[in-house]
Amino acid sequence: MTHNSFQTVSQDLLHANQLGGEDFAKILALIGAHHVDFADIYCQRIAFESWHLDEGIVKSGSFHINQGVGVRAVSGEKTAFAYADSLTLDAMERAAKTVRAIGAQGHQTPVRVPSNQTYPSIYPAINPIETLSSDAKVALLQKVEHLARSADSRIVQVMASLTCEHQLVYIARLDGKHAADIRPLVRLSVNVIAKQGDRREQGSGGGGGRFDLSYFDGAKINEYVQHAVKQALLNLEARPAPAGEMTVVLGAGWPGVLLHEAVGHGLEGDFNRRQTSVFTGKIGQRVAAKGVNIIDQGNIPNARGSLNIDDEGNPTQQTVLIEDGILQGYLHDETNARLMGMKVTGNGRREDYSSIVLPRMTNTFMQSGEHSPEEIIASIDKGIYAVNFGGGQVDITSGKFVFSTSEAWWVEKGKLLYPIKGATLIGSGAEVLKHVSMIGNNQQLDTGVGVCGKDGQTVPVCVGQPTLRIDAGLTVGGSQTN
Repeated sequence: MTHNSFQTVSQDLLHANQLGGEDFAKILALIGAHHVDFADIYCQRIAFESWHLDEGIVKSGSFHINQGVGVRAVSGEKTAFAYADSLTLDAMERAAKTVRAIGAQGHQTPVRVPSNQTYPSIYPAINPIETLSSDAKVALLQKVEHLARSADSRIVQVMASLTCEHQLVYIARLDGKHAADIRPLVRLSVNVIAKQGDRREQGSGGGGGRFDLSYFDGAKINEYVQHAVKQALLNLEARPAPAGEMTVVLGAGWPGVLLHEAVGHGLEGDFNRRQTSVFTGKIGQRVAAKGVNIIDQGNIPNARGSLNIDDEGNPTQQTVLIEDGILQGYLHDETNARLMGMKVTGNGRREDYSSIVLPRMTNTFMQSGEHSPEEIIASIDKGIYAVNFGGGQVDITSGKFVFSTSEAWWVEKGKLLYPIKGATLIGSGAEVLKHVSMIGNNQQLDTGVGVCGKDGQTVPVCVGQPTLRIDAGLTVGGSQTN
């Protein structure tokens, strides 16, 4: 975070709403009149724009701005939270008087002298909405339509969307820390439908991150379109998936969503503090095969899940969760770290000012191993190669999950024989990791499409992994008996 960004947020978010440093001191003093363990004020303005194309026409577009403030006080395990859809001193005062009731009266918590926290910025402090004109945004989507239909005569429908977001965030804490951030976010999504005879199949592509709209140049747009078209055409040729327990190879990149859901959520601090995670109490124990290294890293430049600071004003970082198969730790916000006697990892996140803070993932991935993807596929006698995933579900307590593939192949004697359709992967995150037998040397993050849900809140994330061979612990659900 640069000093200029701090000044920009102060000017455009605070001063624009007639708020200054003395106002935050007054509000924090109101909360501190009672004894609390932690308190903060979270001010935010979000500008969001979206454009949607279907049937060759940009059928809808929207733009809106939301701003407001969330005020929080924490005492022990209890959290009091209030928010307002306006950024005014009066709204903050009312919220502060509400939340301070959680603390013990007659035991004042001192308000520390403010200290502006500044950090190196890992993405540009820009408003991506302003980096292309409306006409240019429409032309970008029309280019997607043209490229997709030109790629193959079997493409009969193209849908595309372009979204841009610009956030200004200011955080003032009772312990004196003040921090600010300017957060750009863009995403281009492509969906196509291919038709051959009576059969229709779909494919998807897209990506983005914390960039301006120049990120979507001709090469990037073509990459997304070709991915969507290829997937749809492959699925036209796909045969019914086999069923049963078998060797499974997971592709690099987006298939890391399986790790995110089946393992990552189980390593978030709140689930482990409440002892509802399958990983509770297992720090220092083997939870995965040797060679498995899983990282959450919130400071990867420009990545969709990255943040300069989390939503409590702490810098994001690289956190080793599993090292060589041994569980090293959990992901923490301020509250869960304090209650568990562990260090804050910069993973306190909220959807917006009206949401409470939760420990959440940022960019979560498995690191590379030593095998080439070709070597891993060549090692399979019979099994499936899951190149890409669609949706999935997981039970945090048991770690059990179900994921559907959007692109997969049947493999025999090391050869990709034919694409398959309708394959679901069923297993337990805690067990699957123990049966990883080969780890590829091609670790990569997804292209920038991840959205993570938890307790009704959604936040942008990235997932990733190298190509993986899993020998047991996965059951493939399909329509054909293997």
